[in-house]
Amino acid sequence: MKSVKIMASAAALGVALGGIAMAQFKPALNESRQIANSAKASQQRIDQLDDERAALLNDYRAQLKQLESLQRYNASLQRNVAAQEAQIERLRADIDNVAGLQRAVQPLMEDMLAGLGRIVDADLPFLISERRSRVERLAAAMENPSISAAQRYRLIVEAYQIENEYGRTIGAYDGVIDNDGESLSGEFLRIGRVALVFKTSDDSVLKIFDKDAGGWVDLPKGAYLADVKLGLRMAKEQTAPSLLPIPVKAPVATQ
Repeated sequence: MKSVKIMASAAALGVALGGIAMAQFKPALNESRQIANSAKASQQRIDQLDDERAALLNDYRAQLKQLESLQRYNASLQRNVAAQEAQIERLRADIDNVAGLQRAVQPLMEDMLAGLGRIVDADLPFLISERRSRVERLAAAMENPSISAAQRYRLIVEAYQIENEYGRTIGAYDGVIDNDGESLSGEFLRIGRVALVFKTSDDSVLKIFDKDAGGWVDLPKGAYLADVKLGLRMAKEQTAPSLLPIPVKAPVATQ
């Protein structure tokens, strides 16, 4: 019985000592839990701040790129503005010189028109009515105040281009010539500005304009009729271009 009492007393003592130890360590455990919770909260805050820092850094880099792009765009606009201002200054200078240019161009156009009339009068008499009418229309345009100087100049240049085209092409058209007081209808073959040939529809008359004689002279039909017919078909684009013999006078030395 004595031993049982001793064991019971020992057990009671152990329980009492365990309770005392738990009572002593409980504040330390609570403090440890608080420290751990605080450390966890601090780490979460650190992670949050790091994420915010990374986001701000990315935004800063993006803003830097946008700033660089805007700076380059502004520099480009400044160059464009400078070029436009220079162009405006040139235009202002041109406007100031318009009156002087018009005074200089007017005599030039008059000389060009007079020269065009001389070319038509001295040339072979092909399409003579049409060409003289063109010169007359240009002369009327020169006196028309509603037509600007630029338009007049363009019309004169176009007329010169048409005349220039005659010199390197062949053409065919219908018309009438005066043959010793008799009007003859037929076809004309123009070969550049080198030759102008006339043929009646029945091939009974074949003539060529002679500048030296100042009129139409007979052309041997046996030698040239076939070539003239070929030239007419070529001018009308009825056959392919080919070599075409034409009667021309040999050049003579001037005295």
